Amino acid sequence: MKYVNAHIRKKDAMSLVTGKPVYTGDIVPQNALVVKLLRSPHARAEIIDINTAAAMKVPGVECILTYKDVPNSRFTTAGQTYPEPSPYDRLILDKLLRCAGDPVAIVAAENEKAADKALKLIKVKYNVLEPLLDFTKAMDNPIIVHPEDNFKALCNVGTDKNRNICSSDVFEVGNVEESLKNCDVVLERTYNTKANSQAMMETFRTFTYIDEYGRLNVVSSTQVPFHVRRILSNALEIPKSKIRVVKPRIGGGFGAKQSVVSEQFPAIVTMKTGRAAYIVYTREESMTNGSPRHQMQMKVRIGADRDGRIKVMDLYALSNAGAYGDHGPTTIGLVGHKSLSLYGNLEAAKFACDVVYTNTMGGGAYRGYGATQGIYAIETAVNEIAAELNMDPCKIREMNMVKEGQTMETYYGEPCNSCTLDKCMAKAKEMIDWDSKYPARKLDNGHIRSVGVAMAMQGSGISGVDIANAEIRLNDDGFYTLLIGCTDMGTGCDTILSQMAADCLDCDIDKIAVRGVDTDQSPYDTGSYASSTTYVTGMAVVKTCQELREKILETGCKLLGIDKEKGDFDGEKVFDLETGKSVSLSEIGYASFEGHNKSLSASCSHSSPISPPPFMVGIAEIDLDPETGYVQVVDYAAAVDCGTVVNRNLARVQTEGGIVQGIGMALYEDIQYNEQGRMINNSFLQYKIPARTDLGTIKVEFESSYEPTGPFGAKSIGELVINTPSPAITDAIYNATGLFFRTLPIKAEQIALALAEKEDK
Repeated sequence: MKYVNAHIRKKDAMSLVTGKPVYTGDIVPQNALVVKLLRSPHARAEIIDINTAAAMKVPGVECILTYKDVPNSRFTTAGQTYPEPSPYDRLILDKLLRCAGDPVAIVAAENEKAADKALKLIKVKYNVLEPLLDFTKAMDNPIIVHPEDNFKALCNVGTDKNRNICSSDVFEVGNVEESLKNCDVVLERTYNTKANSQAMMETFRTFTYIDEYGRLNVVSSTQVPFHVRRILSNALEIPKSKIRVVKPRIGGGFGAKQSVVSEQFPAIVTMKTGRAAYIVYTREESMTNGSPRHQMQMKVRIGADRDGRIKVMDLYALSNAGAYGDHGPTTIGLVGHKSLSLYGNLEAAKFACDVVYTNTMGGGAYRGYGATQGIYAIETAVNEIAAELNMDPCKIREMNMVKEGQTMETYYGEPCNSCTLDKCMAKAKEMIDWDSKYPARKLDNGHIRSVGVAMAMQGSGISGVDIANAEIRLNDDGFYTLLIGCTDMGTGCDTILSQMAADCLDCDIDKIAVRGVDTDQSPYDTGSYASSTTYVTGMAVVKTCQELREKILETGCKLLGIDKEKGDFDGEKVFDLETGKSVSLSEIGYASFEGHNKSLSASCSHSSPISPPPFMVGIAEIDLDPETGYVQVVDYAAAVDCGTVVNRNLARVQTEGGIVQGIGMALYEDIQYNEQGRMINNSFLQYKIPARTDLGTIKVEFESSYEPTGPFGAKSIGELVINTPSPAITDAIYNATGLFFRTLPIKAEQIALALAEKEDK
């Protein structure tokens, strides 16, 4: 392999760093209407009357739309394969407002100044209702978030809107209650995580226009172009054949753009006016009405023998869907299936869950997609039982971790075909010098240095659901065009898939021209989410290249006048194995465009019945000031098994970036609402994410396995890497203080107060 497993620069690197016009905002037509939203100041209210007369008189205002002007078909904004598990519980504009910031009216004007002035002149009379803000009290609450009759769920996910239940499920292997009775030590703990904002640099933005064929064109910063097409078809009540979606470069998504957050608003304006329209969310709008990680409460029961053998795990998760059910039924599944499955010798395991509606901002997809919350709870519980047994937390994991060759009963019964989790543990311990640093040591300045550990796994696409198609064409002069439908959101998938194609076709990577997504031209792909691109789309590319190689060989042999079995293709030419006579790839390319010949192209699909998990061990070293409680992550060691590493540069920065986001979840990020249900930390001044100065050294190493079902033996990496920091840092804080904190984020004042209280006892 020349390119796979190498350090390759991203194909679009220079365009991005030199400021070329590659993003949605760079290519908006000059005459596009500016679209703005009037948003509800109330968490729960009904619109009694709305008067737009004065606002319409503002010079430059083109149209103002209310709930009376839009279709009444409910839809979900969750970008998922049809039939979507997420309930159809939204309208473009609704008379009943379910969270602060819900859209009340859409204003479209010639410029931003006119649109802002019109927003202030719209008069709305509300019937303000008591909101339901506490998700732990949502089930069977007298306040019903979704009383509407046209609410519908396409899949049986345990939805009961009259009980505020978005979804519900239970799964058990063995007999948990009997196994718990036979354990020497049983712990019961409750863990809480807050909603987290993806905080991507580029906020939500979309522009739309009608083309010369009368079709709605949607240009958007999205991870799921083909799902956007279907969702808009549902919302606008027009056929998908009337919609084209184009995805330029994305300035970050991290799952936020797996939902249709902004697309429907300029789309309905364009439908009504026939004019191009553009919306760009402010940072405040992206923070308060985006699609953040779901807030959860998780109750864990864990039982073990005195020697450290973990026998049973029981996890119950309660998730706050917020006002809408987008991704609610699907994120919750990963909470259990991708945390319990880290442990391969359990006698019994159980996972039960409920997702409930409240009058807070609707949740969505965020890197890790539920596994992040579940792994925090399970891994912290394992650290707690290790402390109870007075065991090294690395040792207890070495005894109990899943191993290659096992069947993962709690992971849908899938086989563990590839796993170097044991090597990852050994490597991470070596990288951090665990044996000399565990558990803690006191510095001369009074600070405490300590270490903490956690394991993680994820998946590689959605088994039996995700599908990818790839097409590759041989052009005249012997270069290739690779057409894919997955979305490069900064991860470098265009480059990774080109690396695979180049190695499959034995050519220089510069001979692979790759195009971004256009639903009119690109082959169908479910999109860039669920860590699917490298594994699922990658295999589609490999299969497609293999088919094209055969066609090139067949055509070359025809030009040479020999049977196919007597020739071979080395990437540059097809040659006669006996005589050495050859015909170049360039000549084959030109010949394929001549009369009586066929232009050479191939297209293949791929879907996988399994979703092989990548694995990781993360170890954090922290510096804790016992007087202030301030925690500084000074060193983080990550050892990753993602199968074959396709691009070492990109895999490393993926890992580093995910770790930084995980540190933010553990120590900084804390969405807060006031008593009226309004988010109060709605900017980067109040909502803190870690800066480079907050971080020490992040070390990344790879312990490769070989996944037989993956392209070149590869698995995923994108989501896995966010999952270990929260439990590892929580463990390090325990080793420094003797205290476990079970609600994230863990703030300095909480640590200082808890230490003071401990000293007073």
